[in-house]
Amino acid sequence: MKKLALVTALLFIGVSISNAKTTKLEPTAEKTQLTVKPNVGPFCMAIVNGDVETVKKLIELGADVNQKSSNGMTPAMFAARYNRCEILQLLIAKGADLKVKDSKFGRTALKYAELSKATKAHKIIKEALRA
Repeated sequence: MKKLALVTALLFIGVSISNAKTTKLEPTAEKTQLTVKPNVGPFCMAIVNGDVETVKKLIELGADVNQKSSNGMTPAMFAARYNRCEILQLLIAKGADLKVKDSKFGRTALKYAELSKATKAHKIIKEALRA
């Protein structure tokens, strides 16, 4: 009952839940909290979701495998960050540039894989860079 009274009082004086402090989580391959802004296009969303068939279809329809999203990340960076290995291999086969850096932090796809502890994606990128 005390909690209900407190919540009611806070709402009455205008406390907004949107002002609540949040904790930043680092993405990992094992468990990732996904927050995607609506301005990320369908190609990158398909990559994040691991939808291989949609990614293949969008590439067939002319999606640019090196096009940066509004946050400056390339499709390979999304694939690396979320450990989407099959998609990452497809992007590499279609000419993804693994040396390009994002616009916001100056990170490469390899760095995103490393930060996300996406070991399989990290290995794929390292091998591709050696070739």
